[in-house]
Amino acid sequence: MADDASFDGGPDVLNSTAQGRLRTIIERLERLEEDKQAVMTDMKEVFAEAKGEGYDVKILRKVIRIRKQDKAKRQEEDAILDLYMSALGEI
Repeated sequence: MADDASFDGGPDVLNSTAQGRLRTIIERLERLEEDKQAVMTDMKEVFAEAKGEGYDVKILRKVIRIRKQDKAKRQEEDAILDLYMSALGEI
């Protein structure tokens, strides 16, 4: 543990303040985990909807990943990819 002053080797040495703080942290993490599961379920439903309308889910995921990237970095990677593919005679 980072703060050795509040933890000396066993759970029975946590003072009431540290115990309360630990409980708060754990409860927050549990709520966030529930939220994450809800978001994942929502995303799964949207991807299923998109697939039902004829969109390629694999490509949608790739588009999302690409849009997260910095534009300049993406352009640099695209240029390098084109160079490599051209060198291999693929384009």
